[in-house]
Amino acid sequence: MKGCIACGHPQTAEAGQWAFSQGGNAFDAAIAAFWAACVAEPALASPGGGGFLLAASPDWDARLYDFFVHTPQRKRQIPEQSFFPIQGNFGKVTQTFHIGAGAVATPGAVRGIFAVQRDMANLPMKVLVQPALDLARNGVVVNAHQAYVFQIIQPIFQATSSVRALFRSPQSENDVLQRGDRFHNPELADFLEVLAREGERLFYEGEVADLVAAACESGFVQKSDLLGYRCVERNPLEWSYHHKTLLSNPVPSSGGSLIRFGLQLLQQAYEKATLNLGFLAEVFAATESRRNLIAQRPEGLDALEVQRYYDAVCLRARAYRGTTQISAADQEGNLASLTVSNGEGCGFLVPKCGFMLNNMLGEEDLNPGGWHRWPVDQRMTSMMAPSMLIEKDRQIVLGSGGSNRIRTALVQVLAHLLFDATDLKTAVQAPRIHVEAGKLDAEPDFKPRDLQALLAKWPNHHVWDDHNLFFGGVHAVERCGRKLSGIGDPRRGGSCLVG
Repeated sequence: MKGCIACGHPQTAEAGQWAFSQGGNAFDAAIAAFWAACVAEPALASPGGGGFLLAASPDWDARLYDFFVHTPQRKRQIPEQSFFPIQGNFGKVTQTFHIGAGAVATPGAVRGIFAVQRDMANLPMKVLVQPALDLARNGVVVNAHQAYVFQIIQPIFQATSSVRALFRSPQSENDVLQRGDRFHNPELADFLEVLAREGERLFYEGEVADLVAAACESGFVQKSDLLGYRCVERNPLEWSYHHKTLLSNPVPSSGGSLIRFGLQLLQQAYEKATLNLGFLAEVFAATESRRNLIAQRPEGLDALEVQRYYDAVCLRARAYRGTTQISAADQEGNLASLTVSNGEGCGFLVPKCGFMLNNMLGEEDLNPGGWHRWPVDQRMTSMMAPSMLIEKDRQIVLGSGGSNRIRTALVQVLAHLLFDATDLKTAVQAPRIHVEAGKLDAEPDFKPRDLQALLAKWPNHHVWDDHNLFFGGVHAVERCGRKLSGIGDPRRGGSCLVG
């Protein structure tokens, strides 16, 4: 047994497991899985997006690699057709997304993945891209979860002729890829092969940088934005509870801080024997208030901490879009938690490269006073929270996709692990709730009496028919001594491999 990996697609997991078989460690596995996810999970992972990797090893202190997207260095008037809305259809509800060149922020994924490989991996990049090359050239069968994601944001995958051609279902010219279709992306394979050989400078300084800048000519990102992009190493956020230490994403991202805040409230309720489903819902309402109203200094928060949090997070542009999680651990004690996002994609392909850039500047949350009011030349804040729970002989690596539901998904899983002492599989599979904007969403598998009491307190509620990707996807692995195990969250097509 060399390692364990959990992520959002079986082919993504197989790429990570293949890296273990080639002598790679947890970081090699996470990198190989990321490149494979760009093929197998193209609505969520892309070289044109960004993310975070939390890394830990017995040989050095944990560190957080921030390679999230960055706002452009300048603003200007852009044509209307370069920034426009589409409707995402979630079945019972719809959501507006903005796409086009005017929605693109400076991508960081390539810079960050190369930084991690250079610092901590065993294998060269030309080896780590191999599973992705094979998938892109030979094709990957679209599973039920990916088909569902394609349907939700179908207008993005039909926005331009090049995107329509790449993601068209062979079963119907008017539909995007469906379950059972085989998806090929030979241009992405060619791009990744050259990128692995020539290095990150190709993307940020060379021919691909020119292609990206040209594709964004009617938007905001220019070549100077790419030239100036840097991956930032940060000290992880830490919180301790009974000889267990939580590590997560620090500011300027907000996810880790809100998760810690929620757990601190739950700790008090647990120790006073008042922790129940109703209190959990109130905690989620409180964490949302902290995010939205931090400038008003909520009661009980240290004033200096509030000001620091406000300056670091609330004055930044925010991006809470579609994400996917990769968690990996190896027998030597290396741990990698990687959360990445491409938003939903900008609706056009970078020519000859086979991938979409992000649409992070199309966030409603970013622009409450009107579009394009984001601060220039600044790392965007995110709800993404790659995390670890560390004990002396037990380490758990976890994270989640799910936009604003990331914080509630991870708080619930961590609460089960910390306060209920449940095993990892039970913690991930347990039913979840989410509270946002005065509305309660709940999965159906709670005890009927508890659920009815909760719903009585929240008249504005919706009980889902089953577990759903709405409630996040916590893919997690665990290392106890030298024993490795894990779980891919079934809500988001999760897969876990050990070997």
